[in-house]
Amino acid sequence: MITLALAGKPNCGKSTFFKAATMANVEIANYPFTTINPNFGVGYVRTKCPCHDLKLTCTHCVDGNRFVAVNLIDVAGLVPDAHKGKGLGNQFLDNLRQADAILHVIDASGGTDSEGNPVGVGNHDPAEDIKFLIYEMTMWVHGILDKHWTRISRQSQGKGSAIEAGIAETFTGLGITMEDVRDIELELKIDLIHASIDDLIPLCAEIVKISKPMLVIGNKIDETPEALRTKLAAAKVAFVSAASELALRNAAGAHIIQYLPGDEEFKIANEGSLTAPQKAGLAKIAELMKQNHGTGVQQAINRAVYELLDMIVVYPVEDENHYCNKQGDVLPDAFLMKKGSTPHDLAFQVHTDIGKGFLYAVDARSKMRIKENHVLKDGDIIKIVSAAK
Repeated sequence: MITLALAGKPNCGKSTFFKAATMANVEIANYPFTTINPNFGVGYVRTKCPCHDLKLTCTHCVDGNRFVAVNLIDVAGLVPDAHKGKGLGNQFLDNLRQADAILHVIDASGGTDSEGNPVGVGNHDPAEDIKFLIYEMTMWVHGILDKHWTRISRQSQGKGSAIEAGIAETFTGLGITMEDVRDIELELKIDLIHASIDDLIPLCAEIVKISKPMLVIGNKIDETPEALRTKLAAAKVAFVSAASELALRNAAGAHIIQYLPGDEEFKIANEGSLTAPQKAGLAKIAELMKQNHGTGVQQAINRAVYELLDMIVVYPVEDENHYCNKQGDVLPDAFLMKKGSTPHDLAFQVHTDIGKGFLYAVDARSKMRIKENHVLKDGDIIKIVSAAK
């Protein structure tokens, strides 16, 4: 399953975002290091279920909307010089290692300083927080390389390819290959043979960029001054109000409103049951959603998965005529796959043995047999025929 990590300084709203996205029971408070150990939960990406167009009855979607699970990790707040052990230090940078992408939550309102202390709305430039996390992660990677650089240099015996292999081996856990290192070396015109460890900071920055794609999320949009919003919009920040989303999730859970994560509006189920403060709060959220096309939380998760990680949703079935499994369950599974994936890739995703025994696949919509190297599209419904049972 895809894993997204929530990172950022303390008191920017990460835990609120996490709880809103997962409805997990986490501690939320207005002081640094509320999150000591990382919180793990399940969030969802939203997509249109094929059952809607095919006029099928599907029990796995809500009003034609399919929610596909992704892992979410809420990492403790990072402060400047975390890579040196400041604050809660390197252990939390290490928690980012398992993530496929990072959702960097910043306080778009500028109401907290670089360490997460309240300073009043507009009194801190949140653009500086964007730079700080990239820098901390770069220096974290640089610190890892520093521990191995003397050995890599000595064992390479002056051969550039051996140094490339040594760096790639050091960062195998981040998915870095020798080809990645070579591409960075050529692009930055780095002489690895004669480089000092300090010369390799730009290389470490590129390793971070390749291994941990990042979406910056500007939280607290309901408090954000227009000047800051304009500046952050130019940096393609995804704006959200995590507190509004959490309020809507709680209200929907209590059957006060009708709302699906990612909707641009909600409907009040029973207005007569609301207190005056509840009405006022919901009216305020409704206005925010109207201005921003929703709270932004679901949209941010979707953007990270579909744009940052370049994923599509594919539906494997056993019966291509009825779009179901052997038990008659319509569209029982939805898998996130990398764009460019093939039916053979899908077979391995279903089960290793299915992949090893792959024979061919059938496009359930056209009923046509497709080759193992056929490129899958978003929303494809595929039957896998395999020698494995």
